[in-house]
Amino acid sequence: MIAAGAARRTAEWPELPYDAWGPTLDTLHMNLQVIGKVRLALTAREPQWANVPLYLTARGLTTSPMWNGRSGFAIDVDLIDHEVVVALNDGRLERVALRARPVAEFYGELMDRLRVLGIGVSITTTPSEVENPVAFPEDTIHAAYEPDWAHRFWRLLARIDLVLKEHRARFRGRVTPVSFWWGTFDLAVARYSGRPVEPPPDAGLIRRVSGDAEQVCVGFWPGNARLREPAFFAYAYPMPRGLAETAIRPDDASWNPTLGEFILPYEAVRRSRDPRQAILDFADSTFQAGARLQRWDPPLLTDY
Repeated sequence: MIAAGAARRTAEWPELPYDAWGPTLDTLHMNLQVIGKVRLALTAREPQWANVPLYLTARGLTTSPMWNGRSGFAIDVDLIDHEVVVALNDGRLERVALRARPVAEFYGELMDRLRVLGIGVSITTTPSEVENPVAFPEDTIHAAYEPDWAHRFWRLLARIDLVLKEHRARFRGRVTPVSFWWGTFDLAVARYSGRPVEPPPDAGLIRRVSGDAEQVCVGFWPGNARLREPAFFAYAYPMPRGLAETAIRPDDASWNPTLGEFILPYEAVRRSRDPRQAILDFADSTFQAGARLQRWDPPLLTDY
């Protein structure tokens, strides 16, 4: 019984060491950016880039339906069979394999399949929100893809998605869906106070659109060059005075001055007695810390 319980726990909360799957992560990141930029190009801009993210499905990720001028379609990323499916609402579809090959090849094939379906779209080919970006048609650097790692990442996202939806459901005010942001490669949900914010005068387009409303955000990302481990993160924007010194839960969470965010290592969550509750404690305590210091209206501080 103990062995069976440990196996179920490992399946639910698998190990995801950044250094082991980093090459697959980087390739998958760039491939998802190609797909995300198709969505960006074919949807009307919404506040805080609500037209941009992908969403979890029972098999991977989806753009949700889009309109190309003549028909509706969606792009689904299947991380069980490791393929991208472009499906039109008239029943036609095309498939593009996810496998070890350069991003440039994936980009070329996906754009070809879109043209076959009569979907004309022009995207910006420079990756967003990454250091040293390489244009998709020229990216022969990122070519690794281990299906087992990609599948494990999705399994973990699918579990975390459900916990973040629990956190989301408790809020009385305006809140985003649980969203996968292909630029920063994280799964997150943001709660809003309803008050506007004036972005800094030197802010770029991404910051001007995303940073014009007071919010507290919590999410998960699998690691990057600055933090080489998967972790949960939380922040309040604009950052209120005293936030970094505020006590939060669980004990393994702390303020990271380099990132300017609260961080809870995934490994600490995975090894905790109740991972789901550890995530909820982190999300709830960081929200209360940020919202109280920003002086949100009292009804927004009470769970629904």
